[in-house]
Amino acid sequence: MFNSMFFTEKTIIYAKNCKMGVVEIEDMEFYAYHGCYKAEREVGNYFRVYTRIEADCTQAAKSDLIADALNYQTVYEIIKEQMMIPSSLLEHVANRILDALFQKFSESIHKVDIKISKLAPPMGGKIGAVSVTLSRFKNM
Repeated sequence: MFNSMFFTEKTIIYAKNCKMGVVEIEDMEFYAYHGCYKAEREVGNYFRVYTRIEADCTQAAKSDLIADALNYQTVYEIIKEQMMIPSSLLEHVANRILDALFQKFSESIHKVDIKISKLAPPMGGKIGAVSVTLSRFKNM
């Protein structure tokens, strides 16, 4: 029995045959030029990025081949590339990262969370970080 409002029979069969996994890359640090103020885009700041990716690991679990896995070196390179493009808002950077990850790994990823933290932001007081987190689900 399943609730047809949320699941189809195809979804349930797929879920039984799929080995979902989670790939997390933590504490990536970049020096980049994001911010609303001109000085932030000229001087730059340190940023920390965390990502959590839910992916189909069925083939990788069977084959033990990197070609069948979500290659987290490629994930890192995508994030690094997007972090190097200056933006006013962290939301914009996070959205670009989500777009690029879903474009590259459209067959295997199901959900991505991306958190970008600006370390010691210039806000007139002692603040460790400000962060933005965006999530996206694959359209099924």
